[in-house]
Amino acid sequence: MDYVQPSDLQNEAVKAASRKVSLSVRDLLIRSFLAGGLLAYATSLVFIVLSQNIAPIVGAILFPVGFVILVLLGLELATGNFAILPAGWAAGEVTLPATFRNLAWVYLGNLAGSLFYGVLFYLAVTNCGTTNSGAIGELIKTAAQKKTIGYMALGLRGWETAFIKGILCNWMVTLGAVLAMASRSTFGKVVAMWLPIMTFFAHGYEHSIVNMFLIPTGMLFGGQVSLRQWWLWNQIPVTLGNLVSGALLTGLALYVTNSPKKAATLEIPLAAEEPACVTVAKPAEAD
Repeated sequence: MDYVQPSDLQNEAVKAASRKVSLSVRDLLIRSFLAGGLLAYATSLVFIVLSQNIAPIVGAILFPVGFVILVLLGLELATGNFAILPAGWAAGEVTLPATFRNLAWVYLGNLAGSLFYGVLFYLAVTNCGTTNSGAIGELIKTAAQKKTIGYMALGLRGWETAFIKGILCNWMVTLGAVLAMASRSTFGKVVAMWLPIMTFFAHGYEHSIVNMFLIPTGMLFGGQVSLRQWWLWNQIPVTLGNLVSGALLTGLALYVTNSPKKAATLEIPLAAEEPACVTVAKPAEAD
């Protein structure tokens, strides 16, 4: 059958965690660099759609192409690993040091890939800085300022809002990472992944890897955002929110409910056997 049962899906997630932590640093960086660039590619596609005055829902429908491509290629995305690796740890197949090693290198690679594509996208849109960025640049610049200065204006409540939107975002994104294993066919995998990714993007929640492209590229297009504002008011709270929902609401939650249950056994201690008593009848006395 094409459909993979939840219990079998959980086993696949644990196996995936084991494979991920066994990768070399070189492979982690290459795969995460490509993943960051591909997700940035999909994000820029959305803004191209929006710049043509097309309904925003169309952008949400198209955005999952980047996630689907990187998952089918076996690339490394930190936000997806926020769920897969904790499941492997809960199963005893992955250690905490190995988990942190993977997440650190993958996060760095995602950042490098996002920035790389962002620079190339800026140069392409502005003809290497010789022309105006037009509607696309204005939209990205506005979005970058909204995601940083907009939260900063709210103070602590803005930081909390970014954190909560990070939780709500990665709840869906990690479901997409897990649902990629819910089918054995490529078509089934694509459809299963598409649904939660489209859902999160349509809501406008916060994804830390998407923002690695969006905010610095908005800065290139003239957004009045500093590095400190980017990290303090968006990247840090959003990453923490992504981590919380990925680990708790997807990785560990699904592991607990789908892991094999041990049958309860009731042991009744038996008393030590006592030697059998043999009664010997006395012979009758003669009168």
